[in-house]
This record gives sequence, C-alpha cells and structure tokens, in this order.
Amino acid sequence: MKFNQPLVIAGSLCIAAVMVTVQAWAHGNVTPQAVDTTSLPQLGEGWRPENPYRGNEAAIKVGTSAFNQNCARCHGLEAISGGIAPDLRRLDNDCASLKDEAKKAACVKENDDYFLTTIRHGRSRNGAVYMPPFEGVFTQEAMWAIKAYLETRREKPL
Repeated sequence: MKFNQPLVIAGSLCIAAVMVTVQAWAHGNVTPQAVDTTSLPQLGEGWRPENPYRGNEAAIKVGTSAFNQNCARCHGLEAISGGIAPDLRRLDNDCASLKDEAKKAACVKENDDYFLTTIRHGRSRNGAVYMPPFEGVFTQEAMWAIKAYLETRREKPL
C-alpha cells in the first residue's frame, strides 16, 4: 500500500495542531477551587519557613483534595506530570541522597522555601506565566497542606 506523502504530512500537521489546541485549553484559565482548612491547626499571620504539617494525616487529606482540584491539571494526577509542568514527586530528590542529617534538614528547608515562594508568587519567564501566583487565593494552611501531600508522593523517600 502506497501513501500519498503530502496528504500524510498534512494530516500529521492537523493532528499536531489539534493536540496543541487541546493542551492549551486544558492549561487555560481556570478558577481555583476553595480549600477547606478548618480541620487543621491555624498557623497565624506570619509565614512559616518550614512545613508545619509534615506527616500530619489531616493535612495530607486536605492537601490531596486541594492538589487534585487545583494543581493536577498542570502537574498531573497524583503529582505524576504529563509534561506540561514539573513532576512534583521529584521536588525533594536532591535531599534524599544526603547522608549527613544536618545537610539533609537544610536541604528540606531550602525545598520548603522554594515551594512556598513558587506557590505564593508563581513562575514566569520572558513575560510568559508558567504558574500563576496563589498568594491571596490560598491560605498558608492550604499551601502547606499541599506540600504535606506532595511529600507522600516523593519519588525518592527521605
């Protein structure tokens, strides 16, 4: 069976255009969903430098729901990225191989800071927004609950 090369190329380009359009719609503007943190200890006004909910089962439950409703569309279900945004299971990978406990703790704290800065202020490059800022949309409790969930999804457990 012989294929008409110009027709195959045109068809491939049409399929590629549809895929890009579908990805753009999936990544488009959406309204963030509210995160109910009333079951969690309230953290007060000042931003915490480290995740106060690390290992907290109630926070993990809240964070799971918050992630699935607000983050999974870009970062993937169960934090397994489909390529649109970073795979957040790898967020703390650099810390996992550290043997020195003080260095590991410093690494985890640095990752907490990176996470909080990113979720609060978003990420952009050359004027393009890659992640919107969520400060003023999510509370500190919601942000740290999402991080507590992500810590259960680590590719390399600490």
